[in-house]
Amino acid sequence: MRGADLVQPARFKRLAWRIAAVALALISGLVGTATFAGQVATGDPLAAYAARIVGDRARTRIVMEFDRKPEVAIRYIGKPDRIVVDMPSTLFTFPEADLRARGLFRDIRYGSMGAGSARLVLTAERPARLVASEVMANEGGEGYRLVLDAEMVSQQDFDALVSDQTWMSASAEAATSAQRGDRIAATEPAVPGAFVIAIDAGHGGIDAGAAGATTKTPEKEITLAFAKALLERLKGEPGIEAFLVREGDEFLSLSERVTIARQRDANLLISFHADTLRQNNIRGATVYTISDKASDRMAADLAERENLSDAVGGVSLSSEPAEVSDILLDLTRRETQAFSISLADAVVRSFDGQVALINNPHRYAGFRVLQAHDVPSILLELGFLSNKEDEKLLLDPAWRTKIADLLAIAVKRYRLPVVANGG
Repeated sequence: MRGADLVQPARFKRLAWRIAAVALALISGLVGTATFAGQVATGDPLAAYAARIVGDRARTRIVMEFDRKPEVAIRYIGKPDRIVVDMPSTLFTFPEADLRARGLFRDIRYGSMGAGSARLVLTAERPARLVASEVMANEGGEGYRLVLDAEMVSQQDFDALVSDQTWMSASAEAATSAQRGDRIAATEPAVPGAFVIAIDAGHGGIDAGAAGATTKTPEKEITLAFAKALLERLKGEPGIEAFLVREGDEFLSLSERVTIARQRDANLLISFHADTLRQNNIRGATVYTISDKASDRMAADLAERENLSDAVGGVSLSSEPAEVSDILLDLTRRETQAFSISLADAVVRSFDGQVALINNPHRYAGFRVLQAHDVPSILLELGFLSNKEDEKLLLDPAWRTKIADLLAIAVKRYRLPVVANGG
């Protein structure tokens, strides 16, 4: 009886996390989604209910415990050096502190990649490779554990790992896109003559973005709430058709966001964000447009952080196609940039006196989500989650409605001269 008593706590813990995982799945609408890599559907996602990490800067071990057996795919991506572990749809229910980066890894991220898959991204402090990766049954036959043993290698050896499996990485990205129901090349065309607005909620899935100073609310939830509010506000506007680039808690690369906007023939792209700053006394909204040269240091730092979204999600930047530069393309880009600046000015005018703005509220930097050469685009920093006053407003439904109303005014103010000029 005593031996059985020793086993019961572990069983109860696994059962508790299992119940919690099912409940979360029902709430988030994940039940019944497709499974990863042909795994037999069981009606709900896996639950990763425990994790631990040990080691030093030479060798590091990561262990994750699951309620059921996960099928995983491992690959390497450079610049920055990362080990990416793809797995089926998974709810990560263990405390964040249990898998805090240490040893060989300077950053560890995990989360959803969409409806059918999840991902663990290990960003290396120094080049590393997995010398062992194994999925094994737990003692007593209840649950499974994934064990990842990493060791440091030379940069040359790591680059060789990346090079030797580049073709696998590309196919893995394609498989992951297909698993989550890729919306690229599967979008409905806009109504003829409609003025189309792509509303982009920044971050999502594995990339949670910033977190509130007081509530710890992730940026990805705030941006999606504002995106939905603007979509609802624009529904009744004649001649305007709006859509969400990111519809739920899914990860989309920056390139995918741009491609979705272009394939829906968007006339505008508005990307929502709510970042943090080291100086928690700074607050207010900012509107950004794209430029090769940043307007100031804060804009440059913000663009650098936002452009890291792909690294957080384990995306290989080298797989993205480069645009061919020619005179016509350059002229189109210049015209688009001028329209983007016009839109930014319209937003600032609409917000002025109604919404707190930082000094010089129209700024510019090299944001990759604004890079479409033929879609006027702005990035709207709604406020800073590092500031308690801004955070309170960002969580206020009435404030979201007000922002949506003011943005609708700005869009209509921008649209009139554009339509009059045949844009």
